[in-house]
Amino acid sequence: MGLATIRQELHIEASKEIVWKAWTDPSWVEVWFAPSAFIEPFEGGRYELYFDPANKERMSTKECKILTLEEPRKLVFEWKGPDPFANIMNMPGALTAVEVLLEPAARDSTLVKLCHSGWGEEPEWQQAKAWHVEAWKQVLGSLKTAVESGQGDLCCI
Repeated sequence: MGLATIRQELHIEASKEIVWKAWTDPSWVEVWFAPSAFIEPFEGGRYELYFDPANKERMSTKECKILTLEEPRKLVFEWKGPDPFANIMNMPGALTAVEVLLEPAARDSTLVKLCHSGWGEEPEWQQAKAWHVEAWKQVLGSLKTAVESGQGDLCCI
């Protein structure tokens, strides 16, 4: 695996406790990220998002685990790629990791820092990484909209 990491940041006009809930409460996650989610908010618990709830074997993070949970500041979970990249990203030992850091900012707002690491260096991995750069922009935009207005935009279905 290469050392390259996707890094993105976003300010949200809400407390880090609210933003934390948006990442860890399935009913919130289902508003802005995926239409179906199963999350066990403890280290070793599941962090499963289902982008096609009718077929939970594909387009999902099924069997992904929470690696680190430091409420309400840090969440790290395993990640599986979408179907076009399943042959490289979803194999045992090849899962990438997503780290979400929440930092308090001015006027009860939150700085969200997302780091997605574990990318390989082969061309297929670089295609997957490029896809995720754009996908995470959409995901974070949807998170911001959902938290600030109460209406999400399921960005990844």
